[in-house]
This record gives sequence, structure tokens and C-alpha cells, in this order.
Amino acid sequence: MPRLSTRDLANAGLFAALTSVGALISIPAGAVPFTFQMVFVLAAGLCLGPWLGALSMCAYLLVGLVAPVYAGGASGLGTLFGPTGGYLWGFLLAAWLVGWLRRRLDSESLFLTVPMALAGLLPIYALGTLWLAAQLHMGWWAAISAGVVPFVLFDCLKALTAALVIRALATLPLALRDSLRPR
Repeated sequence: MPRLSTRDLANAGLFAALTSVGALISIPAGAVPFTFQMVFVLAAGLCLGPWLGALSMCAYLLVGLVAPVYAGGASGLGTLFGPTGGYLWGFLLAAWLVGWLRRRLDSESLFLTVPMALAGLLPIYALGTLWLAAQLHMGWWAAISAGVVPFVLFDCLKALTAALVIRALATLPLALRDSLRPR
């Protein structure tokens, strides 16, 4: 991991804050409300690269231990290590993976950015489902039915939104755009 500048830390803090706000924006959709934190998790990796993206999610998780910034205004160890905690831990891996893909492919093309963002859903779902199944002593299919199936469509739309945001950032003035480019 490269040495961090003040700008790097500010950008990581910005995405941690945006993720916090996204977690508090909720759309009721049946039994499970949908939040917008996933947009910012994926955008953090796309904008900041693997290490800063993961650092921003680490900051988000740490702030959530003492402030109500998780989905639905939840906070604390009980949420982070509870049945849905695996999805939160998956944010670290997702931001890292998306940032790594963006760095490797080095493309601002929407054609490549959308699959990069969609790939970020995989570690969130994988870790979240494993954690949910272990915590609630449920079978794999039950965990997938409860923790993945209701969210897939909306999460794919959130990944598309993150990719579109990144594409829009490509049209910013060069100095601003370069300050958000992954390293």
C-alpha cells in the first residue's frame, strides 16, 4: 500500500461518510427495506482503488461501532457481528475487488465499469450468506433465499448507478478527476 496523503485520507473519509448517508436512505419494499450504501461501497473501489476503497469501508465499519450509521440507523458490535454482519464485512472485500479490477483494466468505459461494479456484489453476497447461515444455523438455500434473492435486482441497479457515477466523473475537469482516480 502506498504512503497516504492528506488528500487520500480525505477521499477515504468522504466515501465512508457517503456510505453512512446511503445506509440511512431507505426505500420500503415489502419486508426488507432497500438502502443506497451499496452504491457508495462500489463507487469507493472504483474511484479510490483497492487499498483506499477498502480503507474507506474500514472507516465506515469503525464509525458504525459508536454511531448509528449502519442500515436502518443501527450501530455497535451486535450489528457488526450479528446475523447480517457478514454483509458489512463484505464491503471491505467488495471495495478492494472493484478497485483492483479498475486498476487492472484501467478503463473508464461504461462497458467495462458495469461488470467491475457487479463483481463487487459477489464478495458481499458470499461472505454475507456464509455468515448468515452460520449465525442462524440455516441451510445454504435458506440463507441465499433470505439474504440474496430479495436484493439481487436492486443491487444490480445500484452497481449500474455506481458505474454511471464513475462515468460522469470522467467528464469532470482534469484536476478534480485526477484527485479521485485510483492509484
